[in-house]
Amino acid sequence: MSLKKLSMAIALAAVCAVPPLMAQTTTPAAGAVAMQAKEGWYRALVDTAFVRSQVDIPPKKGVMLIDSRPAARQYDPGHIPGAINIPDTQFEKMVDRLPADKATLLIFYCGGVDCMLSHNSAFKAEKLGYTNVKVYPAGMPEWKTSGGAVSVSLAYIRKLQDDKAPHVLIDARPRRVAEKGMIPTAINIPDTEFDKMVDKLPADKATPLIFYCGGLECVLSDKSAAKAQKLGYTNVMTYPEGYPEWQALQAGSKAAAAPAAGAAAATSAVLVPGKEKGSATVASFQQVWGANPGALMLVDVRDQKEFATGAIKGAVNLPINELEKKVGTLPTDRPVVFVCGTGARSGEAYDMVKLLRGEVQAWYLDADAKFAADGSYTMTQK
Repeated sequence: MSLKKLSMAIALAAVCAVPPLMAQTTTPAAGAVAMQAKEGWYRALVDTAFVRSQVDIPPKKGVMLIDSRPAARQYDPGHIPGAINIPDTQFEKMVDRLPADKATLLIFYCGGVDCMLSHNSAFKAEKLGYTNVKVYPAGMPEWKTSGGAVSVSLAYIRKLQDDKAPHVLIDARPRRVAEKGMIPTAINIPDTEFDKMVDKLPADKATPLIFYCGGLECVLSDKSAAKAQKLGYTNVMTYPEGYPEWQALQAGSKAAAAPAAGAAAATSAVLVPGKEKGSATVASFQQVWGANPGALMLVDVRDQKEFATGAIKGAVNLPINELEKKVGTLPTDRPVVFVCGTGARSGEAYDMVKLLRGEVQAWYLDADAKFAADGSYTMTQK
């Protein structure tokens, strides 16, 4: 072999000895998050693909998906199908919703990479002894942008109905089943007859469509929702708990009497609605409270420690984290007005009471307030 050929052979051998570039790249494990973990984040992170593989309707056995966001303002209007709601601020009060089996896969999520609620809850779950805890840090924003299905709660459906907001509620169960009872305002488009009944859908394809059927074990609403999306509808959601949940809640509230027409008229006459639904203007509240405090029940939903440092004279302290258990103590013969320091917790109290006891004449003050130890206060309308 000539010297030239020998040199070429050595060079070729050296090239072949170098591993390809792809072989040097480390492939992330399934479910790993391709982002830099931030300070304070929980260590076990998962991505959208992993969540998709673990979340389904009917819910996958041995898996619980937990939305750590506040209920009325964020979870109710849109969450991942099958997720339960345990707001991080109420975690300790709602641990009974967690599974008994500590080996259950728990996946927490909230409002995206800047939201710490899911990480906080994950740490709390770990302290309780749960051994298979994950956090989906991209959360609801990534889930939606990636085309994930979106579900709503019954509270949100009721809000749409109360506000007379544009939407179409669709019962996807067979006709013979739906005829025995449907959620009020719903129309029946059985999934098996969907293609024959598309004329019942609204012409405006941006109209919110909410499909439901026979509960978490029923897939008909998911199937119909997918068909609606293929037709070009752009705002399609499901209510997975469906008719069984509505029926159970309805049965539980039948014993509660509706407020008298006179009482409702009196409420609207003394309290003036504010910008947000359920809120009363500060001016109208102060007028009524100053003239006749007995005409209202003023409930301060701040913590006991906050209340002790200063509160409006005559207000009753019922912390927001205790309200659900004591909601039955609220009167129905006069308006109940919720107050806090910023309007956030009082608004949450209003939402909770309207969901659990619709007969209560609930209002809240959407205002910034400062309270003095002598019972005086200052309040600024938002």
